[in-house]
Amino acid sequence: MDLGDILSPQQINPDLKASNRWEAIDELIDHLVSVGKILPENREAILAVVKKRETSMSTGIGYGVGIPHASTDLIYEVVGALGRSKKGLQFDSLDNQPVNLVMLFLVPQGHFQKHLRTLADIAKLLHRTEFRRALEEAPDSEAMFQVIKSCKG
Repeated sequence: MDLGDILSPQQINPDLKASNRWEAIDELIDHLVSVGKILPENREAILAVVKKRETSMSTGIGYGVGIPHASTDLIYEVVGALGRSKKGLQFDSLDNQPVNLVMLFLVPQGHFQKHLRTLADIAKLLHRTEFRRALEEAPDSEAMFQVIKSCKG
């Protein structure tokens, strides 16, 4: 499973309004509700598990990337949303730098190996300078999705 399997152009927000990681998580979960990937009645519970995970340790991995994630029994497949912030977000990252790309993903409860593999694959991809630059320079969500689809593992 790669990033192109988790995302669609509708699950990409090329212009996050958030100024910090908590607002970005809120915004991306709202985005997943609006595109039908999360049921509206599950929004608060899912938001709570993502924020609980993020409180234990920031998922700002450096290089301008944040990967908030959690597992929950309220979804049945891996679900994700990618957000881009042109101005950069305060994310308490490992390198103390602002975050421009936020990849939120959710894994069904009990799929621990899938969770770890998904996290590792996303982190590895987002560590590539050319890949990040292409995402940051893409004009819209459709172009960002094409960057993702064209880049294999």
